[in-house]
Amino acid sequence: MRTDDPWYDALASGPGEHDPPPSGTTATALPAPAAVTAPSAASFAAGPAAVPADGADAHAAVYLAVQRSDSFQQVRRRYRRFVLPVSVAFLVWYLAYVVAATAAPGLMARPLAGVFNVAMAAGLAQFASTFLVTWAYVRHARLRRDALALELRWETQEMTRLRAGAAASPAVRERVS
Repeated sequence: MRTDDPWYDALASGPGEHDPPPSGTTATALPAPAAVTAPSAASFAAGPAAVPADGADAHAAVYLAVQRSDSFQQVRRRYRRFVLPVSVAFLVWYLAYVVAATAAPGLMARPLAGVFNVAMAAGLAQFASTFLVTWAYVRHARLRRDALALELRWETQEMTRLRAGAAASPAVRERVS
């Protein structure tokens, strides 16, 4: 039984994988990946036990079932409700700075304190707002999405284990069904 994290995302290609092999050695070809076919809508209507439990199809069925779940949709909805408005607001703020710098140089050159002018203050505010948005995003994720995403992660892992076990032994397959 594998107890490692199914969401662990190893690099798709490591260093040197695309480099030619050293002289005097031969390159070994990797096997072609198996084709993944999505289960039919009828198999989802019949429940998770009706989805085939063989290899890649089982994994595809698990991830499709999770993607269609209410919990996953709620995580995505919470993500979009935060990211879209904040992204738009930050982009408007950035463009306002650029437009003001080009269209109103007199305003931007107005001194605030000594040689410190409006342009410098707005530029520093750009940096400060970047850190503020990052902090707000991390806080939002921690308070509103992480717990639900963690539950989904473990449900997905459990469903994957059950399907892998069902594919491995007929006795387990009967118990899952």
